[in-house]
Amino acid sequence: MSRRWMMISGEDPLEMVEFTPDRPKAGEVIVEVAGCGVCHTDLGFYYDGVRTNVPLPLTLGHEISGVVTVAGEGAEEWVGQTVIIPAVMPCGECEACARGKGTICKTQKMPGNDIQGGFASHITVPARGLCTVDMDRLSAVGLELADVSVVADALTTPYQAAVQAGVGEGDLVIINGTGGVGGYAVQVAAAMGATVVAIDVVQEKLDAVSQYGAALTLNARDYDARGLKGEIIGFAKANGLKTREWIIMECSGTAAGQTAAFGLMNHGATMCVVGFTMDKVEVRLSNLMAFHARLLGNWGCPPELYPGALELVLSGKVKLAPFIEQKPLNEINQVFKDVHDGKLIRRQILVP
Repeated sequence: MSRRWMMISGEDPLEMVEFTPDRPKAGEVIVEVAGCGVCHTDLGFYYDGVRTNVPLPLTLGHEISGVVTVAGEGAEEWVGQTVIIPAVMPCGECEACARGKGTICKTQKMPGNDIQGGFASHITVPARGLCTVDMDRLSAVGLELADVSVVADALTTPYQAAVQAGVGEGDLVIINGTGGVGGYAVQVAAAMGATVVAIDVVQEKLDAVSQYGAALTLNARDYDARGLKGEIIGFAKANGLKTREWIIMECSGTAAGQTAAFGLMNHGATMCVVGFTMDKVEVRLSNLMAFHARLLGNWGCPPELYPGALELVLSGKVKLAPFIEQKPLNEINQVFKDVHDGKLIRRQILVP
């Protein structure tokens, strides 16, 4: 019998439910879950009243890796494959998908939002877009299949942001918020050749990324808005880096963080909104005009970019192990609470 942990409401504990997976339809597969990462978005659904696209009860979880065990018609070649399930799965057939705009596909499926999610022993998903994992190469860098569950979203989201912003050699990239997604954004930008400035309010997070790609770390608690920008300008000048055209990735998912990141824009800057919050912020949009800057949204990551993101891990350019921690799935309620309360620094991966 398969098991999944379901959200009944935002007030009740997540509840373990036994179920029998339906036979997959044509083009679908059943994946035996190896691990599922706990994301800020999951906590938003559970604690903050963010609505899921389908009504409760629902199994959350969209950072999933595992092994394909059963396949529907046309997907038989996937049986036995070790895979990462994209956090957002476009249909691949609509007009938007045909133009390479899968992240705005009207019928896209997100586990734990549009369909049952990955905090379970098994999940049924479309086979299209699954990212295969070379287990020999994965073992060579000291990782397990469960570990790369966080590639879906935590790594691929900042990877898409970097690709979309055109991060490359000689760029100065500022990462605001270095926990979870932001920590990987630091590594991705550094791997693409940029010099990275990391900003956070938690010193432990800054200390961690200082060893993995950040050339300068700044604790935002130590500066006002003018002082923060001035410190980065001074660093850029001292190191022969750009004092214009900064690329800013806002990963904190807080109103304060978004306001601070917007204040760092300069001439020709690109600001990528990667983190999510329900809170509103007040900014002067005319800065975009005056600086001839760009403000880019970043929803998920197209499945076709997943192999490139995974390659950064398999090649050793992006390190996962220092930033993740596995816990048994049956501890999900305590893990959710601890993550929500800020007690855990590493990305939590729940293993059935």
